[in-house]
Amino acid sequence: MDLFRHGRSAQIQQESPLAHRMRPRTLDEFVGQEHIVGPGRLLRRAIQADQLSSLIFYGPPGTGKTTLAMVIANSTQSHFITINAVLAGVKQIREAIADARERRDLYNQRTTLFVDEVHRWNKAQQDALLPHVEKGTIILIGATTENPYFEVNKALVSRSRIFQLKPLTQDDLRRIAQQALADPERGYGKLTVDLHPDALDHLVDVANGDARGVLNALELAVETTPPDEKGVVTIDLAVAEESIQRRAVLYDKEGDVHYDTISAFIKSLRGSDPDAALYWMAKMVYAGEDPRFIFRRMAILAGEDVGMADPQAMGVVISCWQAFERIGMPEGRFHLALAANYLATCPKSNSAFAFFDALEAVEKEQETDVPNHLKDGSRDKEGFGHGTGYLYPHAYRDHWIEQQYLPDSLQGKLFYQPSGQGYERKIREEVARRREAQLAAMVEGSGEWRVAGGEIFSTSPVDKVKDAWLQRTISRAGRNLGAQRDKLFELADIQRHHLVLDVNAGSGLLTWEAVRRAPEGGVWALAADVETGEALRQQAERLAGVERPSILIGSINELETLLALRDESDLKFDRILGRNLFNSQFTIHNSQSTIGNLARWLAPSGSRLTLIQSIPRYAQRLYNLVEWPDDALRAKVATAEEAIYHDETDPLVNWDENDLAAALQAAGLDAQLTVEKQTEQRRITAVHLARWFPDGAVYQIKPSYAQRLQAAGVTEEELGQVSRLYRRQMQGSVLSWQTAIAYIWLVNKPQRTANDN
Repeated sequence: MDLFRHGRSAQIQQESPLAHRMRPRTLDEFVGQEHIVGPGRLLRRAIQADQLSSLIFYGPPGTGKTTLAMVIANSTQSHFITINAVLAGVKQIREAIADARERRDLYNQRTTLFVDEVHRWNKAQQDALLPHVEKGTIILIGATTENPYFEVNKALVSRSRIFQLKPLTQDDLRRIAQQALADPERGYGKLTVDLHPDALDHLVDVANGDARGVLNALELAVETTPPDEKGVVTIDLAVAEESIQRRAVLYDKEGDVHYDTISAFIKSLRGSDPDAALYWMAKMVYAGEDPRFIFRRMAILAGEDVGMADPQAMGVVISCWQAFERIGMPEGRFHLALAANYLATCPKSNSAFAFFDALEAVEKEQETDVPNHLKDGSRDKEGFGHGTGYLYPHAYRDHWIEQQYLPDSLQGKLFYQPSGQGYERKIREEVARRREAQLAAMVEGSGEWRVAGGEIFSTSPVDKVKDAWLQRTISRAGRNLGAQRDKLFELADIQRHHLVLDVNAGSGLLTWEAVRRAPEGGVWALAADVETGEALRQQAERLAGVERPSILIGSINELETLLALRDESDLKFDRILGRNLFNSQFTIHNSQSTIGNLARWLAPSGSRLTLIQSIPRYAQRLYNLVEWPDDALRAKVATAEEAIYHDETDPLVNWDENDLAAALQAAGLDAQLTVEKQTEQRRITAVHLARWFPDGAVYQIKPSYAQRLQAAGVTEEELGQVSRLYRRQMQGSVLSWQTAIAYIWLVNKPQRTANDN
């Protein structure tokens, strides 16, 4: 029976569609999605180490979600179960869970459950998985074409890593097609197929990022084209066009792409880009979107974003909508285009949002009475005097008179702010003039013009976490370092899937933030010495294996060797970070080759090199921290201390941002540089003073501060006076310490291909 079943399985595999037969079996066969499974990425490392946690793959059809799951099935030692959410229900879930428990109890084997189209399950079905995912009974891998943040149980989402797959590039699709033609076992390697380049271009172009689409079209072309007398199957452009005639547009009227596309359309109209607006509208119409939905959104935009800048915009949209209802498709597309073009090219104003400010005022204010002169006087004018004092505007010049219309508590409150666009620009001055007249009458007049008095106050909720943080006894230096780190990461713009290299890891100030920001990518930390590297490794032990940064020990010039020892020499980093690279081994004056070598490890497109560097020439001068009783001695010490930062023999301190910019330019790097002066509070201790004025018996590699002063002509007696003055005024004190920080960043712009033109 097993032999028959095996034979039948082989026959089914042979007769299955090409797209199914060519499904990759290993990571090396997988094409595309380099941002999540490329060398060094967390998902690739986790698959190779068989240390997967629960995952959700999200992306359009044909991008490799199910294929990745099959690759994992072929790579893992755990028991792998596959369920399609369209066909399976709670019964199948229970059976899978029972099987997983049995294997764990009897064989100590994990179970991985792959659920294809997981968004098809309702909340109850998804909830049935939750406790077993939490307990670790199963490792869940879900695949969905819908945004998991909307369509998948929030509890499952919070316990899973989400990886977004993108449509495949044209180069990816070409590789997939060529693989199918070359594979003799699963593809057409046993046939002689002459696929013309223009035919392949057509298949790839119309497939629109869908691997299944290009393989299905290729299969149809090969299977329906007879070979010539020489046995060659020729696939020219005409055959390719017959095989796949209409581009597959990803669009779901109730899905994420629907909302993303209409959002792009509205934002293009708001941004006055008629070309983009027509493109996004064409995509919706092409995919079968209801034109009435598009008209409805344009009518909303005419009120929200055009408003008084062009009061005719609403009439144009409504007229086009009414004409469409009478004419229908396909001629009704002219009216869609007319309305879109008008909205995209007319002036814009969102002053209609003044209404929502008024709503907010109504929600917040106490119940206020209508001013007496505005009340209806038709019934009780005699009894209560309602309506008395109302000034009829048409009885006055220009049909307007200044009087109170807002409640007393809101006098002076402005809601409507006319813009300077289009028609609204014409009325802005008149609105302002009338407001000024009303204000003058309110301030100077009497009777109906009364100001209740009072101010609008705002408050914020108590932030207990922030308050606790402020009460911590942390140093100003720590806060400054944190601010520097935050600015560097703002410039670096690290995304979750990036590969990051910290080239001067030190204490890990940048390394651990990179680990936090790129959890699905990977982080490499280059430590200059063994002691630093070992300290980082010990800290990394707290993380799971695949989440730990890779610690390298050596210099920047040894990076190639260090990566080769790990079989990672083909890595290219999306982001390279560094802090205070220029030190005793890597100075500003010998940096050209080293920093140029560093830049070659950047990925070729869209990568960034971002550095922080202290500028030594602007370092805090000690003579400015004390009050001098003797001006002559101060001048002598000041001259000696300033000479320290201009010593041609000391490359650690004798340079500034101009030298740094020149070094970057000499290395061939078109980098940007900015310098910020900073002040921190630093406590001066006995250790500092002992370093500046050391005992003569203490061995030092570099001259001390005291020796520098002596070399500049400060006598032994004067040096004693300086030492006593510094100790008396500085030791134990918290002083303002000046520093200067340079931020350097280089961006490799995304490369354009021939297909971008």
